[in-house]
Amino acid sequence: MAAPKKGRSASAQSRPGRSLALILIAIVALTGGMFLSGHSTPRLGIDLAGGTSITLEAKNEPGQPNAINKTNMNTAVDIMNRRVNGLGVSEAEVQTQGDRNIIVNIPKGTNSKQALAQVGTTAKLYFRPVLVTEVSGKAATASPSPSASSSDSSKDKATDKATGKATSSSSATPSATATSQGRAVTDALKADATPSGSASAKSSASTAATPTPSGSVDPATAKLQAQYAALDCTDKAARAKAGDGVKATDPTVACGQNSSGQWQKYVLGPAEVSGTDIKSAAAVFDTQSAAGWKVTMDFTSGGSKKFADITGKLAKNQSPQNQFAIVLDGEVVSDPYVSQALTGGNAEISGSFTQTEAQDLANMLKYGALPLTFKAASVTTVTAALGGEQLHAGLIAGAIGLGLVIIYLVVYYRGLSIIAIASLMVSAILTYVLMALLGPAIGFALNLPAVCGAIVAIGITADSFIVFFERIRDEIREGRSLRPAVERAWPRARRTILVSDFVSFLAAAVLFIVTVGKVQGFAFTLGLTTLLDVVVVFLFTKPLMTILARKKFYASGHSWSGLDPKRLGAQPPLRRTRRASAPVDTKEA
Repeated sequence: MAAPKKGRSASAQSRPGRSLALILIAIVALTGGMFLSGHSTPRLGIDLAGGTSITLEAKNEPGQPNAINKTNMNTAVDIMNRRVNGLGVSEAEVQTQGDRNIIVNIPKGTNSKQALAQVGTTAKLYFRPVLVTEVSGKAATASPSPSASSSDSSKDKATDKATGKATSSSSATPSATATSQGRAVTDALKADATPSGSASAKSSASTAATPTPSGSVDPATAKLQAQYAALDCTDKAARAKAGDGVKATDPTVACGQNSSGQWQKYVLGPAEVSGTDIKSAAAVFDTQSAAGWKVTMDFTSGGSKKFADITGKLAKNQSPQNQFAIVLDGEVVSDPYVSQALTGGNAEISGSFTQTEAQDLANMLKYGALPLTFKAASVTTVTAALGGEQLHAGLIAGAIGLGLVIIYLVVYYRGLSIIAIASLMVSAILTYVLMALLGPAIGFALNLPAVCGAIVAIGITADSFIVFFERIRDEIREGRSLRPAVERAWPRARRTILVSDFVSFLAAAVLFIVTVGKVQGFAFTLGLTTLLDVVVVFLFTKPLMTILARKKFYASGHSWSGLDPKRLGAQPPLRRTRRASAPVDTKEA
């Protein structure tokens, strides 16, 4: 006689311990990681823990007296919100107040200075050609000779990924030497620039950066020379004012810190590439060199062409006119040199960046420049007294609701309530641990709406148990014993649970996308707990039910098991097993 085939249900039924072991290992690993990371409690939002409130006042851009309008203010709010919230769950609130102010509320535990830099920095990025540069306070002079270009070998070089923190370079001062160097840059950047003291109207902005050879100096050049001569980059106030109010199409002076920690001052030509030409930016750790953290940038198609053009022109010049300065909000963060046109469409900013500095810079560049300039009007501390009271009341209400659910499960499902309560406990542990880990990982902050989302998820989880239990009871009503009833009920219950959780997760995802602020915290928590419900039901509830179905208390249909056939109104079995009868003697019959 052929041996009976072992079906898929039998195989799944015989190995429930593997699933239970897997989820147990996951709980232990996540809990251990939580304690090892030093974040044993979830990060609280501003309504529960207090925080900092920053008031930013908008200022008009140079040459744009009507820049402060509703459209630009709303754009600024959107950019700031994405910068400080990342995934939108760190619970930082950004909203307008009046016509000129933006209020930013940062939860406790966030560095308010770092947050202020995130929201208040305009993040205007320009790539400008270097005309003249020297260490601030130390005027070093160099002429454009072959020996000058040989010094490039000791400087950071821009390849397909433009690298290098602003480095100290041996360059000319704004004197007669600067005349020939400035004209060299002008000739490289403007095809129609003239080699004499006069320039065409198209290149006048570039030639204004250098004095004319005839001794006559136009007012713009004289002003630029005076600014450069007076610039002391070791003075913080002077650095902040350098290039203030200068348009992107005009030459300017700027400061930057070189690899030796010294401040360097520059005369820079008009911007050739801007931050709007950047398609994406990311913070990356450089494992191939000692540079550490760097910021990579990918240009748009138009930006790639501009970048290739400017590097191709600069590559024809000698030091320092073969360098371009990457200027962020008026400060030079890098000044690599080039030896050929870079057509790769990407660049890097590297140097002495920490991980936080690199991520902040990439974050600002990725989300774009603010359309307005802001100054911090006030920074105040927010208390959490009202939120604490609401949380206390909400937790009491949640405990009462959970208690009523448990009472209902015990009364109605009796022994099955043990499985439901154990599953709720596992789901609660996983939710708590993940919330604690997501705080430092993605900036997740637990606020009052997020607590509401977790409470609502109790009902979603309980609904999954009820669907499974009722399917099992239906199978018992049809006359089947418990073990086959569990395996037959599971495929039907599984489909219903997955459809229900998918609808809940889809609603949470849509709510998360179309809303901002605290409502996103509710949507994020609801979506997270919905996913955990699927994990708990598949890896804990079903395997535990399979194991308990083998126990006599449940298999025999004890009156307190919740699976008593008589209490469920079981029907006679649809199929009966016939016993083999003894052979009948025909003669005797």
